[in-house]
Amino acid sequence: MNINENNTVAEIVVKNIKAAHIFKKYGIDFCCGGGITVEKACEKNQANYNNIKAEIEALDSTTEKRYNYDKWELNFLIDHIINIHHTYVQENIPLLLQYANKVAKVHGHHYSELLEINTLVNNVVKELSAHLKKEELILFPYIKKLVSALKDGTEIERPHFGTLENPIKMMHEEHDYAGNVFKRIALLTNNYSTPDGACNTFRALYSKLEEFEQDLHQHIHLENNILFPKAITLKKQISNAI
Repeated sequence: MNINENNTVAEIVVKNIKAAHIFKKYGIDFCCGGGITVEKACEKNQANYNNIKAEIEALDSTTEKRYNYDKWELNFLIDHIINIHHTYVQENIPLLLQYANKVAKVHGHHYSELLEINTLVNNVVKELSAHLKKEELILFPYIKKLVSALKDGTEIERPHFGTLENPIKMMHEEHDYAGNVFKRIALLTNNYSTPDGACNTFRALYSKLEEFEQDLHQHIHLENNILFPKAITLKKQISNAI
């Protein structure tokens, strides 16, 4: 999407709702105050117009890269999960909460499903925040120790959580919870379809929820279907080698 100094904030968001997330990041009002040009909005909020212009124009060029994750070493896969998916969750939680709370407050009297969506969002982000910490502080470091133990031919101490299957079982249960929450949100939003005449913040909420769910699906896939099974196999290899 090419933009110029005459385009208004609202025009840009109408063309690509994901631009709303960029404006939000820089504190630019794309909803009620979206009638001014992007250039003037940048001046008003002391934001760099060229930076925002470049980020918005890059939206159309963003393509999904496909990798053969099954071929990756576990250490590399863990780092990818943390750097890409954990970072995405942590960076987008504040924005998601802002959207959900604001839209529920403004439109919840007319669209009652927004009240439930707001509750679901607040609950699931709390669970996800704790979930990521457990993975980063406990499970992932242990899997990395397994990788090192196999390479070095050394033994590994029994972890405080017992067998590797214990934390993995917990992670599966928490993944199921988050997945079910977003299934419910997708149902409540009619697969993220906003009603006619919905304001830009309303539309931005649904867009961000859909994006968040898509990232979550990829995130869970990498862990449930690749990382965890391979970690269990790795642990068995080490046990058999001792």
